Order: sequence, then C-alpha cells, then structure tokens
Amino acid sequence: MTLQEFNHRYQNLQYRPGAVGWVFKNLLSSPFNILLTFGALYILYLIIPTSLNWLIFDSYWEGESSQDCNFDAACWVFIKARFNTIIYGFYPQEHLWRPNLVLLLLVIGLSFVLIDRFSNKLRLRAGMVMLFAFPFVAFAILHGSLFGVEIFDPIVRTEQWGGLVLTLVLSLGGIVLCFPLGILLALGRQCKTMPVVKYVCIWFIEFWRGVPLITVLFMAAVMLPLLLPEGTEFDKLSRALIGIVLFEAAYIAEVVRGGLQALPKGQYEAADSLNFSYWKQTNLIILPQALKLVIPGIVNTFIALLKDTSLVSIVGMWDLLNSAIGSTRDPNWIGYIIEAYVFAGALYWLLCFSASKYSQRLEKKLSTER
Repeated sequence: MTLQEFNHRYQNLQYRPGAVGWVFKNLLSSPFNILLTFGALYILYLIIPTSLNWLIFDSYWEGESSQDCNFDAACWVFIKARFNTIIYGFYPQEHLWRPNLVLLLLVIGLSFVLIDRFSNKLRLRAGMVMLFAFPFVAFAILHGSLFGVEIFDPIVRTEQWGGLVLTLVLSLGGIVLCFPLGILLALGRQCKTMPVVKYVCIWFIEFWRGVPLITVLFMAAVMLPLLLPEGTEFDKLSRALIGIVLFEAAYIAEVVRGGLQALPKGQYEAADSLNFSYWKQTNLIILPQALKLVIPGIVNTFIALLKDTSLVSIVGMWDLLNSAIGSTRDPNWIGYIIEAYVFAGALYWLLCFSASKYSQRLEKKLSTER
C-alpha cells in the first residue's frame, strides 16, 4: 500500500457513521491532534486510577472516629460523623425534623413545577404557591414564628442556621426576590417616556455592578446596623439576603435588557398595532419572548448566586462550605480538609449541574423551531 492510498483510506474513516467516524474526525484528524489525544490519554491514565483509589477503592467508609482512618486514602467516616453539622449547621439536633420537612416540601413543590407530566394549570398553581407562599411557610417552620406569632417551640434564631440549609435559604430567597426586581430595573432602564425612572435605574444597576459582593456583604453586616434607628433589630441573615438581592438584581437587569434589545422592532410595532397598554403588551408579548431568549444568561446568574453564597462566611455565617471547613477544626478530625472540600464541591456541583440541565431542557422546549 502506497502512502497516498493510506492517506486516502485514513481520511475516509472520518466520514464513517457512528463513534468510529467521530473519533477520527475530532480526535485523530491530523498528526498534531493525534499527539494531543494520546498525550491527554496518558495524563488521564496517570490521574484517574490514583484518584479513584483515593476516593473510592482504598478509602475508609466504616468506623466512628479518626482512629479508624489513615491519611493514605479518603476518610469518609469524617463526613458521616460531621454530616449534621455540614448539612444543618448549629440547628438543634432534636429539632432536625423541621429543616427536613422544609427540604421535603421544597422537593415536592419543585416536582409539581418542573415535571412536564402535570398539567400546565397545576404547574402554574404550584409555581404561584412556591413563589408567594413557600418562603413564609419555610421561614415559619425553620424559625418557629412568623410576623411575631410563635408557631413552634422553641424559636431557633437565624444565627443557628447553617450548612446546606443556610445555602439554600440564601440562594433560593435571593433568586425569588432578585428576579422580579431585576425585570423591573431592566424595564425601567429601557423606559423612554420617564427619564427620571430611566436614570435612577441606570444609576442603581451601574452602582451595584461596580461593587464587589464581598464589600456588599461586609457593609450589610457591619455598616447597615449603624445607619438604622437605635433599637432596630435586623438579624444577620436578613442583612446578607438584602445585600445579595440588590447585587444580583443588577446583573439580572442587564441580562433581561439584552433580551429586550434582541427582539425585532416588529414585535413592538405589532403590540402597538393591537392597541395594548404598556403593561399588557409587556406582559403578553415583549417580556415572554425576551425572557425566552436569555434563559442561559438568567440561569448562569442564578448559578453564580448559588456559588457566591459561600462569601457570607466573611461575615460570620456558617454556610455549606464554611460548615464543611469548620468541621475539620474539631480536634478529633484535624487534617481531613480535602474530604471536606470534595464533599462540599460535590454538593455544589450537583445543584449547579441540575439547574444547568433543566435550563437546557426548558430552552429546547420553548424553542420556536420545535
């Protein structure tokens, strides 16, 4: 076989259907790509077996204390022993049924909203309940009171909340509050008939986008109480949540503004031709199409919000990451920081990946090309 015939046959392999054609087209299409592919495979060969041995095969799963582990492999006994602290923070152990109930209600509510098998009417009602009622129900269960009325005994102060529960409270509360505020800011920035509203929204957006979130949290935790009237009580969780909402609303506003500007001018003219009022054409024609266009950007902002909640540790709040790291300061579990990072990272990845996959599914479902 001549070299020319070999090259011809090799190139034809790229057009074969199935996995063989994909491999030759994307991984082995040129000498440089072949070198990169085999180099990457060699690096993976060095990394993956060692990592799997440390994480799974040689790791320690059974035991009650650090005496049952060595540092030659992962000690998941540490996670088992400190699981409640990582998930619930300092929430009273005898009342863990309350955060468990909130998590169960959250899963049930989101199931009714996200699963397509339910009717649109039922999903809409479930969405309204999760948006307007669930936050108050969750707070009443976790705290034990609502609007000053004691519901459960004892009252669990927000300073005792922590771990994954606190991360979900901050992220979900931030998403629920910053999304409508961001939409209003985007509409205000696009407003042409009320220049005062327009420039106030521009100032708000540019101010919060130009300030680091760490600074916002520090100001909310330290400086805000100094600006309030004497005797006013504002717990640290509420102050941090307000700072997160204001910060993320500015980013949501810019994402939504991009969707509004991406709509063809004909959509606005068609809405005007129907003689709709501003709010009617915005709610029925403009906003649904704009939000559909920027689903990836909105979900990306929500994912960033979820990960940014780890910054509340600088103001003394024990979120998921801080609770995991803090668990390694126990004299009985010193030295297992890698296990703490791996477990916390896995939980963050699971939440973020789930949101990303659902957004892709929603984007595909709402695509007008389907």
